[in-house]
Amino acid sequence: MSRAEATESPPELLAAMADRSAALFDEHRGFLWGLLYRMTGCAADADDLVQETFVRLLEKDTDGDDRPLRPWLVRVAMNLAHDLLRRRRRSPYVGPWLPSPVAGDDESERIEAVEVVASGVSTEGRYDLIESMSMAFLVALEALTPRQRAVLLLRDVFDYSVRETAVVLGSSEGGIKVAHLRARRAMQGYEGTRHPSVAAARDKAREALWKFTEALVAGDLARVEDLLTEDCRALSDGGGEFYAALNPILGASRVARFYQGILSKYGGVGSIVGMLVGGMPALYLDLPDRGAGHPEIDASRVARRFVLQADVDSNGRITTLYAVLASRKLTHSRPREAASSGRA
Repeated sequence: MSRAEATESPPELLAAMADRSAALFDEHRGFLWGLLYRMTGCAADADDLVQETFVRLLEKDTDGDDRPLRPWLVRVAMNLAHDLLRRRRRSPYVGPWLPSPVAGDDESERIEAVEVVASGVSTEGRYDLIESMSMAFLVALEALTPRQRAVLLLRDVFDYSVRETAVVLGSSEGGIKVAHLRARRAMQGYEGTRHPSVAAARDKAREALWKFTEALVAGDLARVEDLLTEDCRALSDGGGEFYAALNPILGASRVARFYQGILSKYGGVGSIVGMLVGGMPALYLDLPDRGAGHPEIDASRVARRFVLQADVDSNGRITTLYAVLASRKLTHSRPREAASSGRA
């Protein structure tokens, strides 16, 4: 049915068409969201783009079209994501840009992997599904152009062939090969820090995060520094909404003093909940009402909660600390049991 014919159809028919499109879309919704989250690094953006893709489906004439729907949906979604990334790069961002943390657990990630395999996409790419949702991986993707990012994800995470990738992105196979080569070169820095075992890295990161936090709360600055590598860096994403370091904090001593200063100035931590973010341990910190007694502090710009995550080296020492404070970045970060505290 054409769009002109649809506008003349009775409401009952239009509702039936929408229901049919929704039923078709639901089968692919989870896959699209996972793809778009990795593409944009932002859960809220992935939500918006999934909805926009559905709107495009409602406008599509599907009557008599027996071709598989997923390739069309992926093409539309990737085009929307490409446009969003180009707009984002043209807009100045206050401080470091970090991906939004998505709370999850082993079971939810296992289900996602099963759904992808069941959909006909293997998980034998260069990066597996869990790794490709990690903070370190998504940060590394920021060095790629939108096109390189799309090619790398389709080829090395979702295991699309060169031909399939070319069809989705509307490119030649030669163009895809060139973009893929350049994307892999841009990821060489990340490749040098990858852990051979996600499980081993998870255990080390969990232990390091809790020891770091416990030493901070105890005021043991020397112990905090011992848990950090000499070239450790700390990144904070307040998105211009909350107070945060506008530049990376570099060096173990400076990172330790930076976090000690936060706790001493704002009155400590209210509660800490352990969780998994992108398959790796993270801490969800709920903070007391801080800023009282400090007239130089605008209390509305003090974050009441944030997510803290860490990368560790082979010895279990922290190489990078990520703190995400911006409200838009925390839409999918609240732990399932936020009222309780404990290790992830």
